Amino acid sequence: MQFHRGQRIRIVVNGEAIETGASTVAALVAELGYDELQVATALNGDFVPRSARAGAKLGVDASIEIVAPRQGG
Repeated sequence: MQFHRGQRIRIVVNGEAIETGASTVAALVAELGYDELQVATALNGDFVPRSARAGAKLGVDASIEIVAPRQGG
């Protein structure tokens, strides 16, 4: 399915279904308010390095994991 500007799609982020207007992993990270330098991402189970997020296209029912490091012990 091709993504059109302004279109909202339903995806799963960290196990929760959401609707988004983001078309790439980079845009989703920004839309959700994460600091792109402080998170790790995976699209449909595959790790997406920061340098590849802008090219990692989202589709309907995509599954995204966004993980932020924790401190403490």
